[in-house]
Amino acid sequence: MVEIVGSDDRERPGLRERKKRETRIALSWAAIQLTVERGWDNVRVEDIAAAAGVSPRTFNNYFSSKGEAIAARHVERAYAIAAELRAQPADKPLWEAVTDAALSQFALGLEARGETSDERTAGLKLMLAEPALQAEFAKAYMAAEAEFAEVVAERTGTDVTTDLYPRLVAGAIGVAISAVTQQRLHTPDVPIEQLIREAFGRLAAGLTAP
Repeated sequence: MVEIVGSDDRERPGLRERKKRETRIALSWAAIQLTVERGWDNVRVEDIAAAAGVSPRTFNNYFSSKGEAIAARHVERAYAIAAELRAQPADKPLWEAVTDAALSQFALGLEARGETSDERTAGLKLMLAEPALQAEFAKAYMAAEAEFAEVVAERTGTDVTTDLYPRLVAGAIGVAISAVTQQRLHTPDVPIEQLIREAFGRLAAGLTAP
């Protein structure tokens, strides 16, 4: 007997993956929001799970700690930028493609929605300076740069294992994103788009002295 698989059955794996990604993003955002509002020591896994509308057990299925959940935002955005970079026209200049890819993802975040009150900015600074988060951020940056290097190698016809260029560019992209994020905290009135264009514009120009 031949089993007929309906379209709903074929779509389920994709829908499940999308649901898992949405849950992961919701947990990461909840961890960030609560930590910014309350401070690192005043946020529990149970609080994050409740804010995201899931159980603590579900949280533990995605993350091993609240620090990992917070750092996951950087990894998620880096993967989204890398995916957008892959989708850019092959004949578009590299740094122009990188700029457009980054703009497409930062435009979706809180950085572009004007949520930059003094209280929130102070909370973000405290969160980013939290020693307990540094190891998680370091892992996040490494994962992001590895993903960028793969995409740069694809676009430039280089080899990520034998050529220096893709890793150099990937490192520059990662540093630029980090610099933009930090600068945003100190100049909240400057549009995020302006900071991104300036950062990658300087890299494209060879990072000459100002």
